[in-house]
Amino acid sequence: MSRNSAKRAFIAMLSFFAIGVVLSIGTVKAEDVTEDQILRALAPEKKPLTRSLSMGPPVQADPAVAETEGKLLQSLHNRSTRSLSIGEREQITTMVKDKPKIDLEINFDYNSDRVSAKSLPSVQALGRALANPDLKGSTFIVAGHTDAAGSDAYNQELSERRADAIKRYLVEKSGLSAADLVTVGYGKTQLKDPANPLAEANRRVQVVNTENKASASK
Repeated sequence: MSRNSAKRAFIAMLSFFAIGVVLSIGTVKAEDVTEDQILRALAPEKKPLTRSLSMGPPVQADPAVAETEGKLLQSLHNRSTRSLSIGEREQITTMVKDKPKIDLEINFDYNSDRVSAKSLPSVQALGRALANPDLKGSTFIVAGHTDAAGSDAYNQELSERRADAIKRYLVEKSGLSAADLVTVGYGKTQLKDPANPLAEANRRVQVVNTENKASASK
């Protein structure tokens, strides 16, 4: 092999190794999620304090929308997860569409709402993040999702039980106010990976910061 050929082969090997390192760093296991990652995902978007003349007037939040969201959240406080109607679940879906959110692939014991041991650190990190002064005081949506295995009714009930389990843990172990946590179950109606309906990514708990502190407990 010529010197140039050997050099090109060596460079190619280094490039392949570098790509592998980047991919491994970019993949974060569910049980390794950190408090900081959750904080960054749920932090409200910071609004600029100043603007240039060319930017035009700042965009203001629609007061009517904020009022509607506040009333919806008030109506959901202290409600049992299974009491929510399909219409209310759809309203929540619309409300959280553009809100800060994070999907946590929290594993549960089979056919159970008991958090698995390997996912417990993720739930603990979530509790610390939601209690952080940067987030504390907002109302959070805790939404349970399942994969497509099983019937609609089975998965709906399972997703509700699992959302309730996360809320219960956050209240009992992390000291969060139950009034600041609204739970909802979606069963298998909102698959994260619809092309692979049985994928683990579909079995998740989504947490959304509604950015609504008016209706949260103080």
